[in-house]
Amino acid sequence: MIVYHGSNMVVDHPDVNHSYRDLDFGRGFYVTTVKEQAEKWAKRKAGFSKESGRAILNIYDMKDDTKGFVFKNFADDLDAWIDFVCQCRDGDQRYRSFDIIMGKVANDKVFRVVDMYHNGIWEKSRALKEIRVYPSYDQIAFITQAAVDGLLTFRSSQEVSL
Repeated sequence: MIVYHGSNMVVDHPDVNHSYRDLDFGRGFYVTTVKEQAEKWAKRKAGFSKESGRAILNIYDMKDDTKGFVFKNFADDLDAWIDFVCQCRDGDQRYRSFDIIMGKVANDKVFRVVDMYHNGIWEKSRALKEIRVYPSYDQIAFITQAAVDGLLTFRSSQEVSL
């Protein structure tokens, strides 16, 4: 399977140590199967970067066989997904019990819905109903370096026009 990572640099040797904050699935190396989503991430990262204003799309081959790794796939389980994302954003460390986590991306619109739920403004049922109407993008978080090394192979990179 081909997966993508958006950055402001070529990442030919990905590692989990450069994750600087708790994201949807905790700290790790994030990829997606949706090229356009990774391109958006690259443009966003380039906009924030002081070193490089370049947007780079990194392309990897990901092995399908995750045997030997602890893999969590939320698939369409939005109920469990939204609680897990909120826990990770609060700094909960339970994500560390997995090598790889896959599920929906809390992109800009979904992020606002998650925030409404997380802050107690909306009930979970309303948040889930809202999330279902937005286009679905995926993300795969590699939590352990062993998973990165065992499952990802750098294929190429390309600059994305800003």
